[in-house]
Formats: sequence, C-alpha cells, structure tokens
Amino acid sequence: MKDRENRQAEPAVIAEKAQSIHARNMEKRLLRVVEHIHSAQPQELSLDHLADIAAMSRFHFHRVFHAVTGETAAQATRRIRLYRAAMQLVQGSCPIDQIAAEAGYATVPAFSRAFRARFDLPPGQFRQRGQLGPAPRPPLIGETKMYDVTLETLPDRRLAGLDHRGDYMAIGETFEKLNVLASSRNLWPKVQGMLGIYYDDPDATPAQDLRSFAALEIAADADVAEPMERASISGGATAVLLFKGPYAGLHDAYKYLYGVWLPQSGREARDAPCYEVYLNSPSDTAPEELLTQICLPLAA
Repeated sequence: MKDRENRQAEPAVIAEKAQSIHARNMEKRLLRVVEHIHSAQPQELSLDHLADIAAMSRFHFHRVFHAVTGETAAQATRRIRLYRAAMQLVQGSCPIDQIAAEAGYATVPAFSRAFRARFDLPPGQFRQRGQLGPAPRPPLIGETKMYDVTLETLPDRRLAGLDHRGDYMAIGETFEKLNVLASSRNLWPKVQGMLGIYYDDPDATPAQDLRSFAALEIAADADVAEPMERASISGGATAVLLFKGPYAGLHDAYKYLYGVWLPQSGREARDAPCYEVYLNSPSDTAPEELLTQICLPLAA
C-alpha cells in the first residue's frame, strides 16, 4: 500500500522540484542581468541586449524584470550607473564629462539633470561635499494580489484589425474604428471574438511609443480589405488569467502573471506577445463586470 502511495505521490514531487529548479534558474538569469548592468559599457545596455543576457524573449523580459524586482530594467540601469558616478566623483579625480560618458550620458547637462534628480545636488557640488552615503536601494515590492491562472491548449486564431500606436488606455478609439469598419462591411457574421495584442511593456516604454493591435477574430472565409490588416496568433500551450473588473486594473494582473505565476510555474514564455481576449463589451457591461482573459503563450 505504501509503495503504491509513494508511486502516486512521485509526479507531484517531481513537478514541485521542477518548479523550484525553474524559479532558481529565472533568479540566476535576472542576477546575470544585474551583474551585466554593473560591468557593461553603455552601448551594451539596450533593453533588447539585456533580454538576450537573461535568455528571455524580448516580448516578456521587461515585464518579468519589473514584476520581480519592482523597477524596470531602465530604472535599474539608471540607478546603478548614477551611484557608480557618485562613487567616482567622491573617490576619484576623473573629469565630470568623462564620468558622464561612462554613465551613458551624451552630454554633461543631461548627466547633471539626472544626477541632481537622484542625489539632490549637481555633480560638482556633490564632489565638493565629498560624502557618498549608502547605495540607493531598489523599491520595495508591496503585497501582490492573487489571480487564478489556468493552463490551456488554444487553437490558432485568424485576425483582422488595425495597428495602434500610443497609450494602451487609448486603444478604445482604434476599436471604435474597427467596429465601424466591421459594420459597414457586414463582417460581424464572420466575427468570432475581439482581442488586443500588446507588444511592449508600458512600464519600460514611453506611452507614445507603445505598439498594439486591435483585432477581431474572424472565420477563414472572411473578406479583409484595407485599412484592416490580416494577422494571426499561433495556438498551443497558453497561460490564461481571467480578470474581472475595469481595464484600468489589468496592470496588477500582469504583475502577478509575470512576477509571481511565471517564475513559480516551471514554464517558459514563448517568443510571442501577450494578448487579451475580451469576453464582453464596455458598451453594455458595467466596468466591474468586464471579463478579460490575459493570454501568455508558453514554450512547449
């Protein structure tokens, strides 16, 4: 009897160990990024390069780093580089323009503005004072709200939609245009759902540069003409987080998905962007009743 119970327990034990190994592996990859930030030249600190150091998809690295550490990779780079500059100012005699260049700033005024914002003094006065102080700490991460996440095998999706550039919270206007096009072309009988694809991390990318795609899931025989564009989402293993509430609350759900669930899941994110499936519409649903599936494609 005990042998049978032990055999039945083995899969759960193995899965738990695999998740623990995966979490430690992700931790090591993020530590590798921090070590790189401390030692690399400014030209080696692009966000895409840091994603390569972490061996993560560029679609997901920024969200994972921010959710786990409490700051974006760009904020961590700025904090670490400026503290190193502070050390050079107090402990060495390098010219300020050289220190600015090594910190990744093209001009001394740009460096001075960033330095003063961090240390409340311009570089010259900071050097004259001669007091370094403790290294600034990363922000503390507060308690994270929990969400239910399910593992699903989803089908391929055929899409018709419009590109959106800018603040994600303003994508509603693009969806409105898409609705008008679908109505004027009698496309609704071929529509099977409404989705949004979000390519960038809003915490790491300026709002005006965010890229997204407002989309309708369509039947194979649907006629798609300009200005709409065809697109597709490959099916397969997907983590699906069901969020209930106003769209403004989705940010916390993403933080949980990337900062808690993914590191502990034992799974790897696929090299494909996250997307949202809207199960009802704000046009006839109260904000607190809106249902959104956040879909994170997973590697096989």
